[in-house]
Formats: sequence, structure tokens, C-alpha cells
Amino acid sequence: MKNRTVAEILNKTADLLEMDGTNFRTKAYRRAAHTVEFLPEDIKSVKDEGKLEELPGIGKNIAKKIEEIIDTGGLEYYEDLKAMFPVDFEELMSVEGVGPKKIKLFYDTLGVRNLKDLEDAARRHKIRRLKGMGPKTELLILKNIQFARTDTGRKLLGQILPLGKSLKEKINGLDTVFKVEIAGSIRRRKETVGDIDLLVVADDSMDVMDKFTEMRGVEEIISKGPLKSTVRLEDGFEVDLRVFREESFGSALVYFTGSKETNVELRKIAISKGLKLNEYGVYRDETMIAGKTEEEVFRALGMDCPEPELRENQGEVEAALTGKLPDLVDYHGIKGDLHLHTNWSDGNSKIDEMVLKSVGMGYEYMAVTDHFRSIWIDNGVDEKDLKKQLLELKAINRELEDTGVDMCVFSGVEVDIDDKGNLNLDREVLEEMDIVVAALHSGLRQDKNELTDRIVNAMYNEYVDIIAHPTGRKILEKTGYKLEFERIVQASLDTNTFLEVNSDPDRLDLNDVMIREAIAQGCKLVINSNSHSLEEMDHMELGVATARQGWAESKDITNTLPLKTFKKMLNLN
Repeated sequence: MKNRTVAEILNKTADLLEMDGTNFRTKAYRRAAHTVEFLPEDIKSVKDEGKLEELPGIGKNIAKKIEEIIDTGGLEYYEDLKAMFPVDFEELMSVEGVGPKKIKLFYDTLGVRNLKDLEDAARRHKIRRLKGMGPKTELLILKNIQFARTDTGRKLLGQILPLGKSLKEKINGLDTVFKVEIAGSIRRRKETVGDIDLLVVADDSMDVMDKFTEMRGVEEIISKGPLKSTVRLEDGFEVDLRVFREESFGSALVYFTGSKETNVELRKIAISKGLKLNEYGVYRDETMIAGKTEEEVFRALGMDCPEPELRENQGEVEAALTGKLPDLVDYHGIKGDLHLHTNWSDGNSKIDEMVLKSVGMGYEYMAVTDHFRSIWIDNGVDEKDLKKQLLELKAINRELEDTGVDMCVFSGVEVDIDDKGNLNLDREVLEEMDIVVAALHSGLRQDKNELTDRIVNAMYNEYVDIIAHPTGRKILEKTGYKLEFERIVQASLDTNTFLEVNSDPDRLDLNDVMIREAIAQGCKLVINSNSHSLEEMDHMELGVATARQGWAESKDITNTLPLKTFKKMLNLN
């Protein structure tokens, strides 16, 4: 059984004890939960060795409780406490500002058992009549109930990353701030994010906290202190700001960037070397030996410094110990975008506008790949449109060459793969295109064998260069359709057809797991923005981040190649 599971049951027991008003035992269970959660070894192994009571904060009574959880998967004492308070505890706890003591108060005085009961009590102004409450508290509870109902707890990286960057810039502009970095799952570039974590080095921590909590856009101050404050913004995002001394900043970045699993592994390594590692530094006995930079912290542990995107305990710790970390594809290493939609089909921008944007992004090439008209998109291009577009692209390329701009605009099209794996465009037209992008857009209720057959058949079409958004997923809306992915990878290798890492923040498809599997087999990928506007072209960063999470290096990504080499690979004139 994982340590986290044991810790979770102990913490829930503490919550119920807090409702019962038993303060001493509440603290004991929370202390034990913390010990177990951050234990650098398997709690079951400690139990089997009979050493539970040697752990900090774990006495004979709680040791027996831990043994019961490990042996049975549950805790009778916890179930007995739950029976004392027949409320939907987890649902009520999801409301910000409502803790165990308030839950007990609402249950004892108002009979509140669940979220609906709580909302009814607030709307009928029953809460404001309770001791210590009032109209403001009642209104805040109503507002937070809505957050609890509508907030999944996760936001798309593409939604929250720009906000995180903006907040970092604002904090960095404060007079007393020397350094500020975004940490947490944003820094690891996870596809979804729970909140925003900012770490700061500053002269005057309270001045920073005052200005942080008074920033425009702050709707609610959840907590405020000299070293940590939390606010909720008007759009619902929560932001944590922590202040550290400069000599501890690197260690804080390591601690608040890595996943919980990675941090546990790092602490194990520290212990094995007779060291102690926490958010403030690396210590030998009571002497701090590292902490100012991340590189210094990892060096003290005898490791190379893994990039933030890798810190998920998926092999990066061992690779860092053995000098085998990948040289990840660089954010500025993309030489061209090969999946762009213009106002010829369902895009919002003109071709020449996208050309100027591409030049500004430092690209050497781009491809216009408007949707070809099909049963699922009636505003796509047809054969006549493509012929006209070819003439326009030739004129644009001549003008670029005449003005000395190093940019090549490839002709292209995105075509639908029908229910048999054929393309909805004649080969005579396909032959004229530099880049052909193919994708599934319809008939998605077929089984995984049929869907895989369709993609593989399309890959064996000599004109198809790229399979777009291969699994069709929408991160917070639908899982991708099931595929026999190993067959698709093999077809990619056999046909030299590239699988796309789609940078649309809703998609990020392929995901990191599939990327790692594909490149392990020697498959070549392409990172595209799938843009329908100039603004969306900036999403390329998200695709690169996803590829980096999948351990992709530049050699694995086709569109990191310079123009001349890229054209040679695809036999383009």
C-alpha cells in the first residue's frame, strides 16, 4: 500500500476528530500522517520490520492503526467516527473556508449533511444567525459553494501559463524583489494545473505580501503571512506566493517544482549520503552545504540537474545519477510550423499575416494546410480554391526571395481520413501539395482495430506526410479514441510518415507517454501549432513542452531541421 493512502486515511481521521473537538488526538494523527506521507521508504516495509514506533510522532496506538490500514485497506476507528457524523464530509470540505469545526456547527445547529443543505441554509439566511458567522461569511460561503460545484480543480496549461507569466512580471517589478520564479506543475508544464506557485527573494517580505494581496484582479485573500500568502483571482485561479532567502532559493525551486514522488526519491538519496534535504537547503548535520541554485542542490546529491519537465519520477532520477539525462528539444529550436489554417477555410488570419508572424518567430518555413471541404466542415477549401492558393503561395515565395527574407511557405492541405482509411481528395491534387496532413474527423465510434486500420492505411498513402492529433483527445472534455498505438508507430517507421504533437492547449496530442514510447522505437515526430489565428501560433511553446515531458530531443523532432535539410528529407524542390 502506498504511503499516500495511509496518510490520507490518517488525515481524514484527524478531520473527524477535529469535528469532535479532541484537539490533542487531532494533532497526533496529523503529525503521523505527515511522517508517513513524506517517509522516504515504503511504510509497509517499516511495518514488516516492526519499526513503526521508531518513526517521529508515531506511538503505540497510532502504529496499530497504521498496521490495520496496511493489512485491511481501511480503518475501523475512522468508520466509527464517520458514523457519529452522518454528513458528506468530503463534499462539504471542498468549500473554501469550511473546515471540520464549521461542518460540525452546521450539522449540530442546522442539520446540514451535504452541499445542497449548506446552500439552502445560506440562501435562507440561517448561517448568519449562528455565533461567529454573519452576512459576509454567509455570502462568502454561497460564493465558494459555486466554486466547489463548477471548479474541477484543474485548468488547462494554456489557460494558466500566460497568467502565471504576467503575475511573475508584476511581482518582479516590485522594488524590494530580487528574484521571482514560477514553480509547481506550471514549471513542469503539466497539461492541467491546479494553481499558480510563485517563489520570491525579497528584502522586505511583508511589503511584497501587502502589494501581492492588493494587486488588481485579487478577489479574495485566503491567507496572508510574512512568508506565504494565498489569494483567489477574479477568474477563480488561486495563487500562492512564498518568500525565501537567496541562499535557499535553489532548494525551494527543487522542492516546489518536483512532483511529490520525485521529491521523495531525492530525500532518499540525501539520506543515503548522510544528508538532509528540504525546501531550505541540503544539510550535513546542522551545516547547510547547498541551496542557492538548483544545480548546486543536485550536485550536492551527486546528480546532474534534470529539466523541470522531467521531474515526475519517471526515470529521471536514475538518469541524473548516471549522467544519462536527455538533451531535450529547445523551446527556440523549432524551425517551422507545418499545420496552419488561414481565412481560406476556418482560420481568422490571412496567409501574408501568418508569414510575417512566422518570420517574427524565427522560423525558416511554414505550411498553409487549410481544411479540405468534407461532411464535417462545410467552410473548407475545394479543388479550385487550392489551385488559386497555389498561385498566391508562389507569388508570396517570390516576394520573400526578392526582399531577401529567409522564409519558405509550403503549400499544403489537411484532409479527412474516411471510414476505410482513404483520403477525401484526388491524388492529382495531392501530388501538387508540398505537405499533406491527414486526420480522423468522423466515424469515431468504430473500435480500436478499425480506427487503427484507417490511420495506418492513410500512412501508406504516398502523399501523406503527417498524421495530425493522432488520438483525437480533448484534455478536459474527452479521452482520445483507443488505438493500437504500436501498429501506428510501426507504420510511421515503415512509411516515414510523421506523427504530430499538436500544440492546441485543448489537445496536446500526442501526450507525453505516447511521445516517449514513439521515440523509443525511433519514430520521428513533428510539433505543430494547428493555429487558426495569429495568437494561436504562440501555442507552439505548449507542444514543445509536451515533447520535452516525453523526453524528446531535437533529433526526434523533424521540424527542428533547417530548411535545406528539411526539404531534402521530404524531397521538396
